[in-house]
Parts: sequence; C-alpha cells; structure tokens
Amino acid sequence: MARLAQTAGLTDVQQEILSTVRDFVDKEIIPVATGLEHRDEYPQAIVDGLRELGLFGLMIPEEYGGLGESLLTYALCVEEIARGWMSVSGIINTHFIVAYMLKQHGTREQKEYFLPRMAAGEIRGAFSMSEPGLGSDVSAITSKAVRDGDEYVLGGQKMWLTNGGTSSLVAVLVRSDEGHPEGTAPHKSMTTFLVEKEPGFGEVRPGLTIPGKIDKMGYKGVDTTELIMDGLRVPADRVLGGVTGRGFYQMMDGVEVGRVNVAARGCGVAQRAFELGVRYAQQRHTFGKPIAQHQAIQFKLAEMATKVEAAHAMMVNAARKKDSGERNDLEAGMAKYLASEYCKEVVEDAFRIHGGYGFSKEYEIERLYREAPMLLIGEGTAEIQKMIIGRRLLEEYRFQG
Repeated sequence: MARLAQTAGLTDVQQEILSTVRDFVDKEIIPVATGLEHRDEYPQAIVDGLRELGLFGLMIPEEYGGLGESLLTYALCVEEIARGWMSVSGIINTHFIVAYMLKQHGTREQKEYFLPRMAAGEIRGAFSMSEPGLGSDVSAITSKAVRDGDEYVLGGQKMWLTNGGTSSLVAVLVRSDEGHPEGTAPHKSMTTFLVEKEPGFGEVRPGLTIPGKIDKMGYKGVDTTELIMDGLRVPADRVLGGVTGRGFYQMMDGVEVGRVNVAARGCGVAQRAFELGVRYAQQRHTFGKPIAQHQAIQFKLAEMATKVEAAHAMMVNAARKKDSGERNDLEAGMAKYLASEYCKEVVEDAFRIHGGYGFSKEYEIERLYREAPMLLIGEGTAEIQKMIIGRRLLEEYRFQG
C-alpha cells in the first residue's frame, strides 16, 4: 500500500471495498487504459467489470438493491478509478449524480421504478444542464417545456453530456413557466425532467437526437455529446419530484456532491502522476546517477507528494461533512478547486521529470497531461468555485459594525 493519501477511520467494509477496487484498477484498467484512450474506444469490458462489482449502485440505498454506502466510500472509489483512467470515473459519476438526485428528490414511484435498475447497471444515467451559449450561467438556459395535457413538450439544445450516447436515462434541466408568473427569478422557473431513451446516436426517440461524439483533447473513451430536443414529449409523471420549478435546486444539490467527485478525480490523477514521476526518476540516469538523486528532482517530488496529500485530505473532509448531514458547499468548492489545480501542477511536474519522453505517446504521462485540464472546468470552473467560496466566507465572517 502506498504511503500517500491514506484515510484514517475507515470501517472494515470500506477498506475491503477500496482494496477490491484498487486491485481491479491495477489489473483491469491501468494495463489497457492508454491503448483504449488513444483509440477513443468505449471501455465496455471495464464498465462490465465495475457493474459486476456493484459500483453502479454504491450509494443507492439497500432497499432499492444498492450497497447503501456513504459519499466518502464513493469518493475514495472514484479516486482509485481515476488513478487508473479518469474517463472511467466520468462514466460512473454521471450515473451516480442522477441516482443521487432521484434518491433525494424523486417521488416514491420514480425511486421504485428507476433505482433498482440503476443499482444493477441496467439503466445508466446522464444529466444535462449546460447549453451551447451559456457556459457557467445556468440560470440563462433557454430550452423550454410547455404543458400539453398529461405531457410536456420539450425543445432546445443541450451541451456537454458525459455518457450522452451510452446512457438510457437523462436528467434534463429546462425552463418551465407553468405556474410561475412573469418576473419570477429565473432559477425558480426551472424543472428537471427524467427522459428515457435508447442508447446510441442519431434520433434515439421521437423528438430527441444525440448527434454524435464531440472530439476532445483528452477525457476520451467516454462519450461527450450534444442533445437536441424538438417536440420531445415527456409524461408529466417524469418531472423529478412531481412538482415543476424545483429543477435548479435539484441540479445544484447533485452538482455539489459531483464537486466532491471531481476533487476525488483530481486526487486520483495526481496520485498516478506522482507514481509515474517517482518511478521514472529512479530509473533514468544523468551525470552518472539516477535523476532522483539530484536535488532539483527531489524538490519536485517533495512538492508533488505534499500536494497529493493536501488535496486528498480536503476531499475526504468535504465528503465526511456531507455524510454528517451538514452543509458542505464551502468544503466541496475548496476541495474541487484545490484538487484540480494541484492535479494540473503535479501532472506537469511529472511530465517535466520525464523530459522528452513525456512528449511521447508511448508513456502514460502524455495521456494524464491531456486529461488534467478537464478537471479545471468540469462541475464548475475554478472561477465559479472561488465565487462560491468567497460568498460563503462572507456569510460565515460577516462584519458586525
């Protein structure tokens, strides 16, 4: 077991789950990840293996066929999976956020219908907030739902759906003005719809098109797509929670736990970059000795290890705060911000240690160098995190004068 990024106070069950996941990562993910990534190939065998391990139901309550585990257990599993290949953690995360939103906000019928099949991995989830023209400004969405009898008719274009093609259930955030008078704050007139579809690309159900995969710099293997709705009819009983106007809060709750997940991904990628750097530094010789014996390289390794340790500690703290039932938006924002920034820095230092070989696709660090930037923008940019952190700090330290 590595010395860095240990977590105190875990139960025997948690330790057994993590040991199983780490073993799976070492044997089934790391040996094949770079080849799959270079081919931009969906890791079906890996996904099937994770399904057999029960990871698609890790946080789904036992009454719905899941393992009923904590956010901390989930985040530590994500950290291990991202250490193997970050794209695989993305496949799990989008599914997890939809399951979490259903667990927290769904009607009893919605929970009973979806959660058991999500726990088994039969239904795979994706969620959709962003649109082509708005970026971080979620309150500016323009896609709409209009009531028509017992159905809603949805129209608009969504962007950046992880799992957009392979998923069979998408939680879609749209504007719904029904029951909300003119002048209502934008975030109070949004609704989350549970849209079922066939996996694949093209018109996957009447009125719903997934055009194809977006070609990306990194984060390959997992499909990232657009979603186009044109006259998409969704039954009224597929409004998440059964009541319109609550979609923004539901999505933000999901994204808040998603930020802990992104922090965990940053921790996992940084750990792997450190492992690659410290190993290469002991193998590569210059000036008659391993480069690890040069003080300049030791300083890099010291800084990298400290960042790995600090990011892990903040991620664990944010997860435990949420598990205790307390508000954790400050801690989640801090963890996501720090872990993603440190991840970028640790990966770059490992890249520098590799020298010219870091630029070769033969070496794993090349893949990590292209993957790390996604964490700087996923689940809210660094700038958005700092806005959240700043506002919460001003709430906590309000000047009484």
